[in-house]
Amino acid sequence: MEKKKKPTASVAHNRATAKYNAANTKQFPFRLNLNTDQDILAKLETVDSVAGYIKELIRADIEGKK
Repeated sequence: MEKKKKPTASVAHNRATAKYNAANTKQFPFRLNLNTDQDILAKLETVDSVAGYIKELIRADIEGKK
């Protein structure tokens, strides 16, 4: 029995996603050094959601400063 391939996103869908992201999201990319940031990298490897974990830490910091 031949496997069915998943359909790829259409050009219109990709365009709509890009438009939504441009209007509603912002990225903050950063790099971690494999030599000096091993402790941070090790911790991030253990969490389910890196973005969620970072947001949680930032919100805790904001609350702590109120």
